[in-house]
Amino acid sequence: MNSDAQPLTIEYFLNRELSFLAFNRRVMAQAQDPNIPLLERLRFLCIVSSNLDEFFEIRAAGLKEQIRVRASRLTTDGRTPQEVFRLVGIEAHALVETQYRIFNQEILPALEAEGIQFIRRSLWTDAQCTWIHDYFDREVLPVLTPLGLDPSHPFPRILNKSLNFVIELHGKDAFGRPSNAAIVQAPRLLPRIVRLPTELTDCPYGFVFLSSILHEFVGDLFSGMDVLGCYQFRVTRNSDLFVDEEEATNLRTKLQGELPHRHFGDAVRLEVADNCSPTMTAFLLSQIGLREEDLYRCNGPVNLVRLTQTIDWVDRPDLKFSAYTPKLPAILEAEPNLFAVIRQGDILLHHPYQPFSPVIDLLRSASTDPEVAAIKMTVYRTGTDSVLMQSLIRAAQNGKEVTVIVELMARFDEEANIGWATQLEEAGAHVVYGVLGYKVHAKTLLIVRREEGRLRRYVHLGTGNYHPSTARLYCDFGLMTANEEIGLDVAEVFKQLTGLGKAHALKHIWQAPFTLHNNIIAHIRGEMEEARAGKKAHIIAKMNSLLEPEVITALYEASKAGVKIDLIVRGVCALRPGVPGLSENIRVRSVIGRFLEHHRVFYFYAGGEEKLYLSSADWMERNFFRRIELAFPLLDPALKKRVMQEGLRVYLTDNHQAWEMKADGQYTKKQPGKSEARSAQGELMKLLGKTSAN
Repeated sequence: MNSDAQPLTIEYFLNRELSFLAFNRRVMAQAQDPNIPLLERLRFLCIVSSNLDEFFEIRAAGLKEQIRVRASRLTTDGRTPQEVFRLVGIEAHALVETQYRIFNQEILPALEAEGIQFIRRSLWTDAQCTWIHDYFDREVLPVLTPLGLDPSHPFPRILNKSLNFVIELHGKDAFGRPSNAAIVQAPRLLPRIVRLPTELTDCPYGFVFLSSILHEFVGDLFSGMDVLGCYQFRVTRNSDLFVDEEEATNLRTKLQGELPHRHFGDAVRLEVADNCSPTMTAFLLSQIGLREEDLYRCNGPVNLVRLTQTIDWVDRPDLKFSAYTPKLPAILEAEPNLFAVIRQGDILLHHPYQPFSPVIDLLRSASTDPEVAAIKMTVYRTGTDSVLMQSLIRAAQNGKEVTVIVELMARFDEEANIGWATQLEEAGAHVVYGVLGYKVHAKTLLIVRREEGRLRRYVHLGTGNYHPSTARLYCDFGLMTANEEIGLDVAEVFKQLTGLGKAHALKHIWQAPFTLHNNIIAHIRGEMEEARAGKKAHIIAKMNSLLEPEVITALYEASKAGVKIDLIVRGVCALRPGVPGLSENIRVRSVIGRFLEHHRVFYFYAGGEEKLYLSSADWMERNFFRRIELAFPLLDPALKKRVMQEGLRVYLTDNHQAWEMKADGQYTKKQPGKSEARSAQGELMKLLGKTSAN
């Protein structure tokens, strides 16, 4: 910043947690959109539940921990942890209330009209009741363990996010013991939704909830006693793992020891059926160690995420997004030898509009190619059943030098990554767990191949994970190149990750924690100087989150200097656009659609040079300073032009799935009005896919 710039006051920053909840408001709006196929609307409602689960497990849990230790540090927007937690509670309760209203008043009636019913207990016919009772006796009762509560049977440990029932009782048991409460834990192996035989329903798809079955027949577990009430509940716990890397002599062993504790971390949230009696609600809160503010009453299943499986069971293509088949770039269809194609020129893949299979094929070919000498790869999230990891194992077994940087601290993927690390080591690969104190979040693959008497480097760099499943749902770019200078940069990064020594300057790639933040700031300042000189200045950046205060401050200064700034931020954004005298030249939009917007693209006009970078990093403190991240340029002018159009401009003209952010942090959905409706994702599907889709 210029030397006379004054530090910004707190009112110029929005709160991270409230911004995340606002993002989920936008996701939930998809469930209300009549233009979206009905079962996909249900899916969006389930996504909100999944997002909220992780929010409470990590973010709300973190706030509670700060309150517990009486942390004095204020948030960027100047609030104490107590104040943020209070505001989060207000918004989260309102969000959940709206969610269940949509579920009960909009989604369920619409599904019923289409012959898809979740049949309430009060509406079961005699034949249905007989079948369900038989199902309960055969499939449910044998695996249930009712836990009576008395001085010799204390309140049980409740697994994180598990389905449980608290039972109000009256009477004495077989031993003459009086008891007024019991707990029934639903084993995770039991399906939460059961489909009824078609002949027992007057609709094509009839379902009952496991909770309804237990409610109806729970008395079978307590013979001779009166069941006064049965209420489902769920406890969400702190799931953030704490591993002191400096004290851990073996990070993998230490992490394996910590993973089981995730299921029994400190309680953060209690969800109960909305008909749960005040007595039982108070009892649960006291036993779990929570307060009234942590209680969420649910008018329906306490875990809507489980409804996702219903979408897969129902064979109604007309109620889902129409089938979409990604199309290979023509050059890859014409030439099956990937190494030969990449030697001819850089290849850009835009997922999910173009398939992820070339990346899989590249690694598969390298694993068996006798000319390939070495393979190096970073792994952050790849899944439990990964063909990429199988190829790395095969390459090691074939005697190639295989080095894999496995990030063990990839949240909620720790167990899968530990498993792959073990298998890779057993196959003879070199496995490295990154750098102490830094998560390896960069996405890169390096293949060294012997050609014409010398070694040539082939590189893949991506904005998304090496995860074939999510590559069908997440919007990401991937670059395959044999450019020697890019290859040398990537080789230097791997040398840093696996060895010791000073970091050398990279020619093309920006790297966190060394140069990425400084280069972003420098390029923002560069646009600011151009604007002050009366020249054209423009910044366009697309990312998932924008939070880092120094970058936000630099953007404000650039806006005041006259730089046009377009930000496409899918989720959390702490910057306030459109504030007079501060950010009137900044526009922020969020695009929510069929696919998850995930790529990060940074564009600077740079006096007409038009610098463009793809990256694995959001503009957050953790990405700049506590992670290994890469931002790489598009050196091929044709590919740069493609990214400008496919990754930026098409999103800036979207008036169908885009939301514009206001200075107060609220969002307004764009409307076509008299203009032609334009959907970025829809246009990209038509441009790059084999078929169009709704």
